[in-house]
Amino acid sequence: MSNSSPQNDIDDKSAPLIEHLAELRSRIIKSVLAFVVAMAACFSIATPIFNFLTAPLCDALAARGQDCDLIFISPQEGFFVAIKVSILGGFMLSFPVIAHQMWRFVAPGLYRTEKNAFLPFLVASPFMFFLGASFAFYVVTPLAYNFFLGFQQFGAGGEVVEGVAGAAPLSVVFQGSAQAYLNLTIKFIVAFGLCFQLPVLLTLMGKAGLVSEAGLRAGRKWAVVGILTLAALVTPPDVITQIILFAVVYGLYEISIRLVGMVERKRNEELRREGLLDDDDPVFEDELEGEK
Repeated sequence: MSNSSPQNDIDDKSAPLIEHLAELRSRIIKSVLAFVVAMAACFSIATPIFNFLTAPLCDALAARGQDCDLIFISPQEGFFVAIKVSILGGFMLSFPVIAHQMWRFVAPGLYRTEKNAFLPFLVASPFMFFLGASFAFYVVTPLAYNFFLGFQQFGAGGEVVEGVAGAAPLSVVFQGSAQAYLNLTIKFIVAFGLCFQLPVLLTLMGKAGLVSEAGLRAGRKWAVVGILTLAALVTPPDVITQIILFAVVYGLYEISIRLVGMVERKRNEELRREGLLDDDDPVFEDELEGEK
């Protein structure tokens, strides 16, 4: 006579779930600790990091013969600037640890082929983010600040501005808030870093069969509309920056189409070798059309 009961079956099934939750908690705790340690380390050197982030603005001001003097407009602003710098630096420093903990949690449930397929994307994601962040900091941000600073007006002691006859020359020069500058710079860095994830995301979706090369080609017009909307939302009202973001993201979209096509052709070739796909299959015809 069997000793099993429905209650025992429920207990047996709940044990793996509890183990998974305990494992997840352990990984989250390690990730949070790594972030806190990295954030504390960045907080101790927040001033040099902030000085490094001000390089695009200071270069633009120096080209105009102006001093790079940012101000605090509230007593607590300096503290919050240091916190924001620490959060940004702490996340970047701790991301390898966080990604490793995510991988250690997910990897045991994957087959060997799935691990081999997923691991390159885990490595490519931070690389593409840093590539996008570097592009924003070294290319886009200097162009944007040069554009913004071009609207200054110099009165006495500088270039004379046309105005009302007999009126004193108007002088409107930049005196920036440190927090406002940091917010805008971080917005640029994060926006471009996330946009550079597009090839990684679409290629991973293509490997999972969620998108296809033919579908991405057919959706070009919608991609243009979506990218233009994104450029308008994540960048300031600066046409130059919006055009740069649109050109870069649309270029990444075209690269994604090629990468998804490569993934599809590789998958179809494996299916043909296994005898699971014939040349008369519609998938094969779509592949030929995509190559054209």
